[in-house]
Order: sequence, then structure tokens, then C-alpha cells
Amino acid sequence: MLKKLRSSHFGLLFGFFFFLCLNINAQGGQDTPLTLVQYIKNLEDKFNVKFSYINEDLEDITIIVPENLVSLNDIFKYIEDQFQIKTEKLNDRYYTITKSTLVTVQGKILDNFAENTIPGASVEVFDTEIAIITDTDGTFILKDIPRNATLKVRYLGYITKYITVEELLKEGGPVKILLAQYYEQLKEVIVYQFLTTGLVRDKDASITLNTADFGILPGLIEPDILQTLQALPGIKSIDETVSDINVRGGTNDQNLILWNGIKMYQSGHFFGLISAFNPYLTDKITVIKNGTPSAYGDGVSSVIQMETSNELSDNLTGGAGFNFISGDVYGQIPITEKIGLQFSARRSTTDFLNTPTYNKFFDRAFQDSEVTNENNIAVDEDIIRDENFFFYDFTGKLLYDVNDQHQLRLNFISINNNLDYVETNLVDLETTNSVLEQTNLSFGGQLQSKWTDRLSSNLNIYYSRYNLDAQNLFGNQIQLLLQNNQVLENAIKLNTDYSLLKNLNWSNGYQYIETGITNTTFLTQPSFDSEIKGVIRIHAPHSEIGYSSPENKFIGKAGVRFNYIENLGTFSRFLIEPRLNLNFRLANHLRGEVLGEFKSQTTNQIIDLEQNFLGIEKRRWILSDDNTLPITKSKQGSLGINYDRNDIYLGVEGFYKKVDGISTSTQGFQNQNQFNGEIGSYDVKGVEFLINKKGNNYSTWLTYTYNKNDYDFSAIVPNSFPNNLDIRHTITFAGTYSYENLKLSLGVNYRSGKPFTEPQEGDLALDTSVFPARINYESPNSSRLPEYLRVDASAIYTFNINQRIKATTGVSLLNMTNRKNSLNKYYRVTEDNQIETVESISLGITPNVSFRVNF
Repeated sequence: MLKKLRSSHFGLLFGFFFFLCLNINAQGGQDTPLTLVQYIKNLEDKFNVKFSYINEDLEDITIIVPENLVSLNDIFKYIEDQFQIKTEKLNDRYYTITKSTLVTVQGKILDNFAENTIPGASVEVFDTEIAIITDTDGTFILKDIPRNATLKVRYLGYITKYITVEELLKEGGPVKILLAQYYEQLKEVIVYQFLTTGLVRDKDASITLNTADFGILPGLIEPDILQTLQALPGIKSIDETVSDINVRGGTNDQNLILWNGIKMYQSGHFFGLISAFNPYLTDKITVIKNGTPSAYGDGVSSVIQMETSNELSDNLTGGAGFNFISGDVYGQIPITEKIGLQFSARRSTTDFLNTPTYNKFFDRAFQDSEVTNENNIAVDEDIIRDENFFFYDFTGKLLYDVNDQHQLRLNFISINNNLDYVETNLVDLETTNSVLEQTNLSFGGQLQSKWTDRLSSNLNIYYSRYNLDAQNLFGNQIQLLLQNNQVLENAIKLNTDYSLLKNLNWSNGYQYIETGITNTTFLTQPSFDSEIKGVIRIHAPHSEIGYSSPENKFIGKAGVRFNYIENLGTFSRFLIEPRLNLNFRLANHLRGEVLGEFKSQTTNQIIDLEQNFLGIEKRRWILSDDNTLPITKSKQGSLGINYDRNDIYLGVEGFYKKVDGISTSTQGFQNQNQFNGEIGSYDVKGVEFLINKKGNNYSTWLTYTYNKNDYDFSAIVPNSFPNNLDIRHTITFAGTYSYENLKLSLGVNYRSGKPFTEPQEGDLALDTSVFPARINYESPNSSRLPEYLRVDASAIYTFNINQRIKATTGVSLLNMTNRKNSLNKYYRVTEDNQIETVESISLGITPNVSFRVNF
């Protein structure tokens, strides 16, 4: 009986608590989710009201109303805020419920693995121009967007996610959006990242600079393309310019410089102190010093290939900035889903704004040519100089994806330098006026096609025009000198790639290049008028086979290029140029490489009239004629070893290069061999060494290059002597450090002195028995300038202005010790038969400041 009573009491107690819970739930919120339609029916019963609505609009929405909301107005407000649904009171009993057409959504982007926040992810309203970037905590808010829209959520390394706005609104409030990481099974890739982020040494020994990932280098606050390359072993400029880059002892004209497949005949601004190519629109730069693919002709020293982004952008992106020399703007504009536009523009401020950087650059280009007489006394203190100088460049690229298999790209670039310079000698009251205009205008088109999964092609057509106009008025306009150098080049190049097997690839192609060069000189006193024209046509089929073994134990390419060269009315030649590039595993983390190539070129730059145009721009393009200047040909071979493990990279490469068919006119002689035009050769034996230690936030490196570079001219006594570019020892020690948004870099550059030729001593120095008087020199290049030493530093700080705009500010200091480095020295005879010494001095301590915004 007692047990039965206890059971009855337990049942009554359970029933009481169940009834209490139901009663509490009826009076306040509910614990279990209901559809919004169900919840509205409960409100109708509870508050004795009626709602008018479309059932389909509400039935998929679930709701849990907080218990503290008891009034009808509070409940309406909660529903409106959570689900973007509008309620309207018609009278005391009847209400309408409708969906808002424009809504506000907010959410947080997370990693679906660990639910880490993803800052900087892009959230776009699909098929509109509305887009936003997530905050540092991964959150975003989009206001007044269509309710029926779809959001596209993207972040590098994650799978793009599409989610409808309606889906987000059904959940109510800020919504977590989880992105799945993107995984792809990749083959082993043999690359070595070194020095700073964005610099990669590939398996074929080429070096690639990805500007979007570029970190920082000493003295650079912006990724100046041609300055950056000089951080690599074997690539230097002995006169501190980008328009005179010396790769393994070669002259600048022996580099093949390509921009989107178009050959460039001008590469610098401000007389070579600044690159003429916008680095922010340039996506990738590739440098090849040896083992060149057979698709490349010309350039017996190196290939420098610059490419702008080749992919259509879904969003409007771009940026703008300025430094103490120039200002620029660039952008990528999506026009349609298949058409996009890229552009960049830069102009100097040098003609209306004098900055400390400009003044130092001006001194380097003009005033630091210190002229002294035979008593070593400066003679230029009584000279007044006045200049008006500016430069600009424009680029454009139209991208059209015809379909998934064919992509059309149209390219345009314009480079311009202008100088008006007046020099007045206060002693003899003579005025010299120099006017210089240098332009490069190029157009090109590329059609990239994928015919099958195994066959693809690339058709490249371009037109390029380089023009140099120079005018000098001497002696109060008594003597007039006019010079013009014009290059016109048309080319069509077709390359195909065919996959024979999984690891075996066959590349073939044909190139037709027509180059015309005109050199005009007009002089009033003494009267002289000359115009030299020439045209060379090159037909060049080429073929190359590439193989990679399983696990990349062996990677190799072997190719050949056939050049049929004809100079109209002068000569024709047929040259065969084999190429070899082998890379193989020696041990874990250790690989060896064997590289070799034969190359040729038919365009060179002569250095004419050394003392005219203030020694600033004195190089003019000419064509080989098989007489005064033969075709320049080179042979090069190298052996290298690369070790890369964890945070240590070490590379050693020994090479030998021989170049035939050079002229004293193309080598920049400033001695007894300056105007003779003898034909000869040079050979370089060298070793390049690089060791790089990397950490999470730092990188430090040491490079050393040894070159022994000698000329061989049978018509000169002695026949063999040091090359003008014979820099025996070059050492660089540098490092970078990053702390949060701050990047710092410091570097020291040392090299041995450049060879030059001095006059003989005493009375033997000058021969006055001839007219004009002539300097008697010592043996060619028997003297050397002092060692070169320069310390550079730079700092960059990045910060966000808002969700879409990022800003970068930087400061750099070149030659921070203000060391007076001698770059060159030569001699000339004055009108009163005195010997003057002309010495070119390096940049002094040179500050620069930049500010940029990117979106």
C-alpha cells in the first residue's frame, strides 16, 4: 500500500512540474525551435491578433525567441532585426508580414578545420560590383543588398564558397561561414627561395622575381625591377645604373630584355638610374644567365623577361604612390566576365619639384663628372648649369578570354625621357645647350591556345620603335651637332608545346624578326653629314625536348635553334645554336646542374662621340654588317651545386664564357683604342657563390663572385689585356628583418676596382707633334680604380587605412656612409694642349621616401 501511494505521489509531482514548464513556456519564450509560421500562429492565439503573410516566405525560417521578450512590439522588433522581415500594423487586430527586398547581412569567415578567423577574405555580391574585405577578426557587414543575391566568398588557399543571402537570413544574426582549405596533390617542385620573399631559383637555373610577394632589399623601398636583379651574384652595374647591367662580364646591349614578349631597346629613366618598367603591374620577372631555352635568340649574356599579370581579375584592383622622384598609378579593371583591362602610368616630378633625391641623382648624372687639369686642380667651379628634365611611361594590356581554350592579350608600352640642359662657362662666357629626347613605343598581341590536353600554342606578334634625338649647340651657337638613332622592329613568333608522355615534353617554334636601324649625324663646323641605314631579317625555327624522371631525380632539356640571318644587300649567314640544361639529384637536399649554350646577336650599341652630350647618353644601336661589325657569337658552359635544407640555402656555380665578334666601338674604350673599331673577343672565367640563412622573420646572405675577364684583339698591342668590365672580386653581405608590419634591410656591397688606362708620365704624356695633340697612354687597362664600397639601408611599414585600402610607407638611404667611390676615369686634351682628367663619382648619400596605397 505504501509503495502504491509513493508511486501515485511521484506521478502527481511529475505532472505538476510538466504543467509548470508548459505554463512558463507559454508565458515567455520557447526552448525548442519553431518555424516562423508556427510561432506566428501561437502569437495569434496568445494576443488575439491576426497576421496576413505569404506562407512560402516564412515556412523555411526557424526561430527561438528569448524568454525576456513578452510584449508584441518587442517580439516584432526581434523578428525584424534577425530575419530582415517587416511587420506593419493595419489596426488593433490585423497585421501584415512581408520580406524586405534590400537587407543587411553580417557574418564571420572561419577556417572549417580549426575555426580560425580568416582576415582579408573577399566577400562579393555575385554579378554586382559590391564587395568587401573581412576585418582582422574575420567579420563583415554588407548593407542594402538584394535579398535574392548570392555571396561569393574567396581566400587564397581555400575553396571558393557560394552562399545565398536567404540562407544567411534564415539563421538570423551574425552567421559563421566556414571555408574549406584547398588541397592539391603536387609533384615535387625543385625551387630555391632565397634572399627575400618573392625571389626563387628554379630547377632550370633561371631566377624568378614575383613582385606581388616581394619583400625588401637594402636601399630599395619599391621593387625596382632592374635594381632588384643586381642583388643576385653575377649581375652588377659598374656605373650604378639599370641601363648598363653587366651579366657575367658582358655589356648591357648583350642582354635580351623582353616585356610581355616584346624586345625593349630602352630600359631606364633618369639616364639609367631608375627602371622604366612599372613593378606593381609586372607580375613576374625571369632572369636566365645560361642554359637558355631554344625559344630565345639574341642576348649573348642573359635574358631578362618581364610579364604582367595574365589572368582576368574579378574585382577592381589597383594602387597609387609617390616618392621623391616620381608618382604613379596602376589598376586592373574587369569590364565583362571575359574582358579586362590593365594600365599603369608614371611621371617624374623633376621638372617642377627639387627634392634631396633628385639633387643627388642630378649630381650623379651631371656635376659629379669632376674635371681636373694636369695639376689636379678642378676646372668646373666657374660653370653654371641649368636643366629641365622629366620622364614618363605608360603601359596598357587588354585581356580577352575568347573561351576556355583561347586567350587573346593586347599589349602597349610607351617610355619617354626629355632633357633640356644649358651650361655656361663664366670664364670664357661660352654657352652649350643640349637637348635630348629618348622614346620607346611598342605594341604587341599574344594568342594563347590549348588545342587538346596535350597540345598548346602561343602566337606572339609585336612592333617596337626606339628613337633617340639629340642636339648640341656649342660656343654660343657657333657649332651645331644633331644626332638621331632609330630602331624599328617587327616580329612574329609561334611556339608550341606537346606532351609526348607524362614526363616527356616536346616544344617547337618558328620566329621571324625584322630589325631596321638608322643612324644620322649632322655637324656644321667642320661640315659633316652622314646617314647609315640597315635592315636585318632573321628566320629561326627551333626545337626542344624536356624530360623529368619519377620523383624528379633527373630533369633535363636539350634544344637547338637554327638562325638564318640576312642583312639586305650585304651578307647572309646560317647559324646552329645548341642549348643544354640538366638538373639531377646527388643526395638528399643536394642537386647538381650542367648548363651550356651557343648564342648570337645582330644588334649592338656603339659608344660614339664620348665627350658629347655631357657623357650622359652616348650609346647608339647599330646592326652587324659582317665588315666593321660581325655577328656577335658566344659559347658558355657551367657546372653548379645547390644545397637547400630547412632554413639554409647554398649555391656554387663555376662558368666559362667566350664572346666573339665584339668591337672596340661597343666596349666603351676611353684610351688610344677609342675610335679604331678593331674586332676581337673576350673570355670570362668565374665562380659565383651564395649562402643564405632564413628564419621566420629574418633572412641574411653572403654572395661572392670571382671573374677573370680578358680581351683578345689581334690588332692591338698587347693582344690580351683586362676587359673594361673586369671586376675580379664582388662581395655582398646583407640581411632583412620583419617585425609585424615593419620590414628592415641593411646591406654592404664591395667590389675591386675597374680597369682604366693612364697617360704616360712626364713629358711623354702628350704628343704635340700632331694636330690635334694626342695623349700617349700606358698599356691598355694597366691601372685600376680604388675599391668600391657602399652601404645601403631601407625600411617599409604597412598598415590598413580601411577594410579595402592598404597603405605602405618606406624610407631608404643609399651610400649611407657617403663614401666617394670612383666609377670611371678618362683623359682628354683641351684647346690649349692641356690634359684634363674626367672622373665619374658614385652617388653620394641619397635618401628617398615613398608612400603608396593599394586596394
